[in-house]
Amino acid sequence: MKKKGKFGLKGRGVEPQARDEVRALLEDGRRASGVDPRRRDLLIEQLHKIQDRYGHLSSAHLAALAEEMRLSQTEVYEVATFYHHFDVVKEGETPPPALTVRVCDSLSCELAGAQQLLKNLSLGKDVRVIPAPCVGRCESAPVAVVGQHPVLQASVSSVEKAIAAKQTRCPVTTYLDFKAYKKAGGYRLIADCLSGKHSREEITKIMEDSALRGLGGAGFPTGRKWRIVAAEPAPRLMAVNIDEGEPGTFKDRYFLERDPHRFLEGMLVAAWCAGVGEIYIYLRDEYAGCRAILEKELATLKRQAKIPLPPIHLRRGAGAYICGEESAMIESIEGKRGMPRLRPPYVAQVGLFGYPTLEHNLETVYWVREIVEQGGAWFASQGRNGRKGLRSFSVSGRVQKPGVHIAPAGITVKELIQEYCGGMLDGHQFYAYLPGGASGGILPEKLGDIPLDFDTLQAHGCFIGSAAVVILSDRDQASNAAKNLMKFFKEESCGQCTPCRVGTAKALGLMQAKQWNQPLLNELSQAMMDASICGLGQAAPNPALSVMKYFPQEVG
Repeated sequence: MKKKGKFGLKGRGVEPQARDEVRALLEDGRRASGVDPRRRDLLIEQLHKIQDRYGHLSSAHLAALAEEMRLSQTEVYEVATFYHHFDVVKEGETPPPALTVRVCDSLSCELAGAQQLLKNLSLGKDVRVIPAPCVGRCESAPVAVVGQHPVLQASVSSVEKAIAAKQTRCPVTTYLDFKAYKKAGGYRLIADCLSGKHSREEITKIMEDSALRGLGGAGFPTGRKWRIVAAEPAPRLMAVNIDEGEPGTFKDRYFLERDPHRFLEGMLVAAWCAGVGEIYIYLRDEYAGCRAILEKELATLKRQAKIPLPPIHLRRGAGAYICGEESAMIESIEGKRGMPRLRPPYVAQVGLFGYPTLEHNLETVYWVREIVEQGGAWFASQGRNGRKGLRSFSVSGRVQKPGVHIAPAGITVKELIQEYCGGMLDGHQFYAYLPGGASGGILPEKLGDIPLDFDTLQAHGCFIGSAAVVILSDRDQASNAAKNLMKFFKEESCGQCTPCRVGTAKALGLMQAKQWNQPLLNELSQAMMDASICGLGQAAPNPALSVMKYFPQEVG
C-alpha cells in the first residue's frame, strides 16, 4: 500500500520480511565497521550486501533499503540499474540462477577465441552464461569468471571443472604483507615525513624533479597536482582510482597482487604533502582478490603502523567503465550513478563531497617511495628516446610473453616486443598495435618506432593513456578490432550526453557495413569529439578514425 499524507513516503509499500532482512544486513555492517550504514554515500555498499546475500536485488529489498536510508525508491532504483554487477529483478520476474559465468569479450579475449567459447558453453539451466566487458586479465586471454573465480586461458572443460569443484571465489595471490614490507624498510618514509625529517616542500620538489606524470591516462604532472590541491582551503580529500576498466589494462591489479603496501605508503605520502585529511580508495568490483588483500592489509596497517593515519575508506565499484573517469568515480563514491560532471569546477577545487580532492591512479603513487629514496633525477634518467621515467606497459595480444612489463618511458613498440615480450607468437607477423588501450587508437606496423609516452602519439591521432598495448598480427584486421572497441564504448556509455549515447550506437552501425560510409563516419566522429561531456565519447572515435587513416584497404 502507498503511504499518504504530507510527509508520507509514496510508491511501493514495504514488505515486513524484506524490511527485517535489509535491516539485519545494515546492522551487521554497523557492528563490523562502527559506521552508520544509512549514510547516503554508502548506498552502493548496501546494494552489494543485498546482492551478495540473496544473489539479486528484488523490488521488495530495494523498497526496504530506500525506507531504511530515507531515500526515494526512484533514487535507489536508478543507482541499482546503472551498474552491470547488480541484478535488479522486478516483481513477477524470475531471479537469475545462483551462479553466473561471465566470459570476457573485449579485444584481447576476442583475439584468443572468446566468441567461440561463449558459443560452446552450455552449462544447464542452473548456470547463467553472459558476455562481459574487460575483466582486467588480458595477459591470460580468454578469461571466464565463474562467480568471482577467474578461469585463465579458459576452455569449456576448464570452466566446467571450476564449476564442478565449486570454485566461485577469487583466489588471493602470495604478496608482500605488512610484516615483510616493513622489514624491508617500508613505512620509514611516511614516518620520517610525519616526524619532521622531511618537509612537504622537499618531497614535492623531488616529485617535480622526477617528471612523474599521472599514470592513469591523463598525464598531469604529479608534483604540480599536489601543489594545486595543497593551495585549496581545508578540509581536503583524496580519491585513489583503481577502476582500470580500459580493455587491455591490468597494471594496477599486477601491483596490488604483489606489493600492496608500496602503493599504500605512496598514497599516504601524497596525502601528507597535499594536506589531505581523509582518503577514499575506489576499487573495481572485478578485482575480488585484490579487495581481500586490501581489506586485510588496511586493517593490519591501522592496527600496527604506530603512526597517525588519516581515515582510509575502501569503496567497491559495481561494474561500470565510466567510473574510471575521475568525476564519475567521485559520483560513485558518493553512492550515485557514475555520471561525469561538467567542468569547471575541477575536482581539485570541488571534488568528493564538494571538497578539494587529490585524485590519483594507483601506479602514480606506487612510484613515490622509490623516487624519494633514489632521487628525482634517478627516475627522470630512466627514459629512452628523449623521454623521462619508467612506467608499466600492460601488453596483450599476439606476443610470446604478454603481461605487465616495467620499461623506460619512450620505448617503441618494436623494442617492447623484442626486448620484453619475447617477440611475436610463432607464425605471426607484426601488423598493428593499440598504444593506449581501447581509446588510444590503432597504428600500423610501419609506425612502430614512435616513442611510447605522453605527447608523442598525438600527431598520429593516438595517445598512450594507461599504456595498455595490444598487439595485432597479420592474422587480424584492424577494422574488426575497431568494431569490437566501438561495441564496448556503446555498451559502456553512461547515457548522460546525446553525442556519446547516440553517437557510439550510430558509429557501430556504420562500421558493421561491408563498406564504411567514411564521410558520414568522419562527420559523426567530429561531433562526438566536440560535444561529448567526458573522455569516453571524445575518444571513442579514435579506433575508427585510425582505421580509415592507416588501413583504408580494410574498409572499402
